[in-house]
Amino acid sequence: MKNLLRLLRYDWPLHFVLTLTNWFPDNISLLRFRGILAAPFLKKAGRNIKIGRDVTFYNASNVSIGNDVYIAKGCWFSAGEEIIIGNKILFGPYVVVVTGNHSIKNGSYYEGPPVGRKKVLIGDGSWIGAHATVLAGVEMGATTLLAANSVLAQSTEPFAIMGGVPAKLIKYADHT
Repeated sequence: MKNLLRLLRYDWPLHFVLTLTNWFPDNISLLRFRGILAAPFLKKAGRNIKIGRDVTFYNASNVSIGNDVYIAKGCWFSAGEEIIIGNKILFGPYVVVVTGNHSIKNGSYYEGPPVGRKKVLIGDGSWIGAHATVLAGVEMGATTLLAANSVLAQSTEPFAIMGGVPAKLIKYADHT
């Protein structure tokens, strides 16, 4: 029953809103409009959220988004556990944020139940480049940059510039 209530309150209305607005072009006014329409169906939503087309939220009731957040086209948030997105965050196109993993049952990942569920925290001022992936349990420090096409499997310090598969520290940003 709890799952059905979650679906009716958060997931289905948000899916409906995002599907209906996917034909809008991604310009500033319409990105903001899509964010305004989506906000009531998230756990918490700040002001000035911009959401691109084809964005997917799985378990929207576990997603909190701060102020001044830009989510580009095609991003996917799998929130089996909580995803907390700080303020002034940039998500490049096709970023994936996941809070769990798959297991094997009867010789197949298809049948295996989810495991390793842990929350994800993305610190204020961070930027996640296109096609990057943030894995379960990661806490990105404030003003962290995750390079495009990278996979972040570890938590970071503030001002870290991370890149690669798996992502490693490249250097710290000059924060003058």
